[in-house]
Order: sequence, then structure tokens, then C-alpha cells
Amino acid sequence: MRSFAKRAAFAFGASALLATTPAQAELVNATDPATIEAIVESQGWPATIISKPGDDPYIESNRNGLKFLVLFMNCEEGKNCKTLQYYMGFSDAKDVSLERLNQWNKDKRFARAYKDDEGDPVLEMDVDLDFAGIPRENVGETFNTWATLMDSFREYVFEK
Repeated sequence: MRSFAKRAAFAFGASALLATTPAQAELVNATDPATIEAIVESQGWPATIISKPGDDPYIESNRNGLKFLVLFMNCEEGKNCKTLQYYMGFSDAKDVSLERLNQWNKDKRFARAYKDDEGDPVLEMDVDLDFAGIPRENVGETFNTWATLMDSFREYVFEK
């Protein structure tokens, strides 16, 4: 009887240990634009994959009227991409000075601001998904960070 009790106690302890062990997180990389599109949509934002022969794919989206792109980068002939870049700009704020954008870069983390070739202030954020990728929840969190940065950047650029 003691043997049964020991086996039952061991089995119960082992199953309790397994129940507390977290499941393997789904790793996401940049090789499948549809996966990234689904994560963008899970944020409640529309997403459209744009894929043209010979070009790297990208996703068009917007949040609260702020249009942005998710660019697939470090690709091999438009496929097997390794990184993402979140990108947005304001064509109606050309008067923002470089000094002001430099101050943004000095004060903020995770994204950088500059003037593009047309003189528009833009904001970019890079996300490295190379190798096996990162957990899906972390990719979603990068979009939360991006949303906060987009709101802050709009406010900063149009602040008088």
C-alpha cells in the first residue's frame, strides 16, 4: 500500500510541476507577411499586404488616422525577410526644424526621426526578427510601443 501511495504522490507532484511549466511561446519572424498582418489586425488596425514582383513586401495600415507602413527588410529577392521597419511621415509639417528632430532623437528611445528627401519629418522603428524570431506577444508589444511613439511624434511635430 505504501508503494501505491508513493507512486500516487509522485504522479501528483509531477503533474503539478507540468501544469506550472509555461507552454512554448510561438516564435514569429519576418518570413511570412501574413503572420505580421494578423498581428497588426489583432491590434484592431486594418492591414493590407502590398507585394510586387522584384520588391520587398510591406503592409499599409493606420491607427487613429495615422497612416503607417510595416516594411519587410533584409529580404532575399523579396522573400525570407529578417527584419521589420515601422515607418510614418507627415508631408504637411515641412517647417519642423532639424534641431527639433534632433531633440526628439536625444529624448526618445526605440525610434528615430529625420527629414526625408522631400523634407517631410518621418519616424522609423526597427524590429529584428532574425533567426528563430521572437515570441508573438513581444511582436505585439512592439506595435504597442510604436502606437505610443506615433502619438507622441504627431503631438511633437505639430506642437506650436
